[in-house]
Amino acid sequence: MEKAFKKIIKEEYPFLCTNKLLIAVSGGVDSIVLAHLCKMSKMDFSIAHCNFNLRGEESDADEAFVKELAEKMEVPFFTQSFNTLKFAENAGISIQMAARELRYNWFEELSNSMEFDFTLTAHHANDNLETFLINLIRGTGPEGLQGIKDKHHQLIRPLINFSRSAIEEYANSKSLKWREDSSNASDKYMRNRIRHHMVPLMQELNPQLLETFAKTQQHLNESMELVEDYMSLLYPKIISRDVFGYALDIAFLKKVPNSKQVLYQLLKSFGFTEWNDVHDLMDAQTGKMVLSDTHRLIKDRNRLLLTEIQDESINKEYQLEKGEEFVMIPEFGTLHLTEVEKFDKAATHSIFVPIRKLKFPLLIRKWKEGDFFVPFGMKGKKKLSDYFKDEKFSLPQKEQTWLLFSGEDLVWIINQRADNRFSVEKGDREILKISFS
Repeated sequence: MEKAFKKIIKEEYPFLCTNKLLIAVSGGVDSIVLAHLCKMSKMDFSIAHCNFNLRGEESDADEAFVKELAEKMEVPFFTQSFNTLKFAENAGISIQMAARELRYNWFEELSNSMEFDFTLTAHHANDNLETFLINLIRGTGPEGLQGIKDKHHQLIRPLINFSRSAIEEYANSKSLKWREDSSNASDKYMRNRIRHHMVPLMQELNPQLLETFAKTQQHLNESMELVEDYMSLLYPKIISRDVFGYALDIAFLKKVPNSKQVLYQLLKSFGFTEWNDVHDLMDAQTGKMVLSDTHRLIKDRNRLLLTEIQDESINKEYQLEKGEEFVMIPEFGTLHLTEVEKFDKAATHSIFVPIRKLKFPLLIRKWKEGDFFVPFGMKGKKKLSDYFKDEKFSLPQKEQTWLLFSGEDLVWIINQRADNRFSVEKGDREILKISFS
């Protein structure tokens, strides 16, 4: 195995021999063998161990064992203790998911602070098959059937092509010592049930299961690459950048074969799960939407608008006292106030207002139902909701429209329309120029 490992490193991961590495070592046979092979390959690495405090004294013994291993190998050792049960409860996730999140978050923090170039984990071919079967049983898209990637950003899994039996055989041949996790013997977890019962039965039916699975997965990955190439051609024809997010062309989407799958490929990264609802949105009424935990997909006439779900705290208000020259509105821009002696013709980004008509402090806020104004050049009132409808504002545009008020009266739909009640009249000498940038 050592010879095969060095061959893989030379051909697929030569950069590991010249960079600073962090190896995740649990104390189990897989990670012990990985550390041993990296030591035999004279790599520059440190060892990181997570104590999830799930098995009492056994967890502490694992930590002591890995620490002793690092001392024998004469490599730096890092460890972190987690209250995994509490984290899982607070996050509302399984213990396994909690441990995974805690582990990888810590690896990333450690890599950043200690300037490690890559993190290595000891996932192997059996882990890959088990993950495939778990996703298949639970239900998944094509990505979930691709299994565990050998490379993901700075994370490398150099043992992914080796079987568990090959790893154990190598460990025994080198008289390596390791720790057995007692929870691995329990059928409490789905992975263990698959490992203990399902995979052995499959291997009875096909003794070359891991090899044939690897070939099948390669074919699947190549098919997914083909899909990605196809989507890269479609992407610019369907999606355009909108000031509030992204806009998808419904007419073009309807012309594309398998539009439901195309929508899935375009939007799979944004957390949507109700794909029938997403697809039906193309024929829904304007204003209908589908939500994920982080994003909204909104039907807007001939487009689907993809926007982030905004935190309610963003809808805060700002005040401008008399004499203040500007106010900054995060993620929008800056409002400037300048006193002038004469005024030019108002433009989209600026208005001129007699100071005598203003009540300070001026207020800047988002629009609310019931807001109205008197459009410049008119005498009658107009609801902002009617103005938005006439101007064909999308829902995100309405939500991102800021208003300038003097007392209870609207002065300016910022960057849009001024209110006629605040127009400059003959004889006005103290004039304020209000501009936006």
